[in-house]
Amino acid sequence: MQSKEYSLREMMAIMAAREIKDGDIVFAGTGISMLAATAAKNINAPDSIIFFETGAIDSLVEELPLAVADPRVMYHSASNAGLLEAFACMQNRITGDKVIAILGAAQIDRFGNLNTTSIGDYHQPEIRFSGSGGGCDVASFVPRCIAFMQHEKRKFVKKLDYLTSPGQLKGGGSREAAGLRPGGVNVVITDKAVMRMDSETGEMYLDAYYSGVTPEEILDNMQFSVDIARAREAEPPTEKELKTLREKCDPQRLILG
Repeated sequence: MQSKEYSLREMMAIMAAREIKDGDIVFAGTGISMLAATAAKNINAPDSIIFFETGAIDSLVEELPLAVADPRVMYHSASNAGLLEAFACMQNRITGDKVIAILGAAQIDRFGNLNTTSIGDYHQPEIRFSGSGGGCDVASFVPRCIAFMQHEKRKFVKKLDYLTSPGQLKGGGSREAAGLRPGGVNVVITDKAVMRMDSETGEMYLDAYYSGVTPEEILDNMQFSVDIARAREAEPPTEKELKTLREKCDPQRLILG
């Protein structure tokens, strides 16, 4: 059964969780990305594997950690190593297309390139962020990436103020021409919609919009236009999904608020 009462943060977590399948190896960061990975593990992908950049691989995550350095990420893990081992797991070619990462960003462009470094001129920025933090490595090597974004014009930009993590670069095979593996951001989860990257052009298009939101409203909150011809209304969270998210994944509402 579908539930009519849910928050946008809950919707985003569930939409991201649905992208994760059994057998996927999920590189999760702090915050809503960790919640989405945990939700998938408890709802639709029990045989997925979560790992963290701090070195914990295949953690049980009985209680939602506050950050990737929280000791709770190590609970019942298959391995507790370090940053080197975590990134080796991420870049391992044997895993093929099974690795999926969840990222956030300050800006994204039509080709899924991300900026997590600065707003304004790099040398005299209006705002300085934490930088790559491994995001460039993830976007360069991982075959599938989910990006969490707030759907605002200042975030969906025609041109990034700084390119931190590569998506499809300029599209049309330019990523592969630059020597990068196929991959990067292929799904963008926002507080209004789900966007995807076209497999041929590398450009973003509208895949699904949330209940109460129109495709026109989505376009109004972006600096560039995208194809909306393929858009459909997203399936809202079910009662089971919400119950698991609230009572099993984040009962203390550390992320859900």
